[in-house]
Amino acid sequence: MNYNKKTVKDIDVAGKKVLLRCDFNVPQDKDTGAITDDKRIVAALPTIRYLLEQKAAVIACSHLGKPNATFEAYVKKQTEKGKDPASITEEAWQKSLKKLSLAPVAKRLSELLGQDVIMADDVVGPDAKAKAAALRPGQIMLLENTRFEKGETKNDPELAKAMASMAEIYVSDAFGAVHRAHASTAGVAAYLPAVSGFLIQKELEIMGGALSNPKRPLVAILGGSKVSSKIGVINNLLDIADTIIIGGGMAYTFAKAKGGSIGKSLLEEDWLDYCNEMLAKAQEKGTKLLLPVDTLCAAEFSADAKPVLYDAMSIPDDMMGMDIGPKTIAAYTEAVKGAGTVIWNGPMGVFEFPAFAEGTRAVAKALADTDAITIIGGGDSAAAVAQMGFADKMTHISTGGGASLEFLEGKELPGVACLLDK
Repeated sequence: MNYNKKTVKDIDVAGKKVLLRCDFNVPQDKDTGAITDDKRIVAALPTIRYLLEQKAAVIACSHLGKPNATFEAYVKKQTEKGKDPASITEEAWQKSLKKLSLAPVAKRLSELLGQDVIMADDVVGPDAKAKAAALRPGQIMLLENTRFEKGETKNDPELAKAMASMAEIYVSDAFGAVHRAHASTAGVAAYLPAVSGFLIQKELEIMGGALSNPKRPLVAILGGSKVSSKIGVINNLLDIADTIIIGGGMAYTFAKAKGGSIGKSLLEEDWLDYCNEMLAKAQEKGTKLLLPVDTLCAAEFSADAKPVLYDAMSIPDDMMGMDIGPKTIAAYTEAVKGAGTVIWNGPMGVFEFPAFAEGTRAVAKALADTDAITIIGGGDSAAAVAQMGFADKMTHISTGGGASLEFLEGKELPGVACLLDK
């Protein structure tokens, strides 16, 4: 995949209407609707400020949550949850949509920018079109939740064309959504010159550089619960990395594949052969593939469970693996010390439980202490690093969980592929 894409600085945006795709999919309080974490809004500010300073008229857009775009879809979803179809009303559907309005985002964005953000009542309806037509250079408006349109997730060309008709340039800055070929992330680029914002530029430069021309040795640390979600990443990184470290729940499927006893630990039986294929590929390539040698276990999945240490290949039948043990921590942190680049995606254990957080904390600290380029691949790893106070010590924390995973897999990202090459 070509990571060298044109950015907002490579085109003239002065006096132009710019459709800007942001990632405003922010967490909200269930009762009040108040935004509980505005990091994604803050992350969009450099691109927005640049466009406004250049006297562009900015038409921002984003999705929020997973609304049912039609009443029929809402009825289907509620019926699946066990509700009687006869009791489901259009009023309840409209109420569910209101909860996923971007109006609170417009309010917070206004506060952060120190200027009014004009909020549209729809995405491509009369209100959005009228407000976009009236928008002046240096002003910003926000379209309503793009997923209120049923054609958004289907990449409907008519919706993409309608969105594009309001602007002259398309700027993509929602890295968390570029792995999806939706109307607002990829479709609009068929009708407008398309470039990246600063957020995507940074992701492509740092993560793209780590894959195409890394400072070596390149160490990849992969954790999380499932081998199935990371097998493509492991396979791709075996061609690139010098060392691959495996932790988290997926390590137990590897242990089982090697003939170990893993008790009640997480296991993906269907992926045992793939684990053996990866082990064989590592040997063939001369890539170090490190697996846990000891494991902190518990009799039950609970924060109050008593941690007991076992050899990683000999976990009793009544125990389950919850974290990497001290010998494994020592080996993994030692591997990080001499690295030139470290990519980390997925925790080492159940870090949400304090008794089983040490493996993840030790790896985070090792990355914070090294001089290597350190890249955190979004998702739970990013949450863990932030929670443990190491975020400011990392070179780069990706803003996209699913997108960064597919990036590490070497997959083409539709929302990046559609941008103009430099």
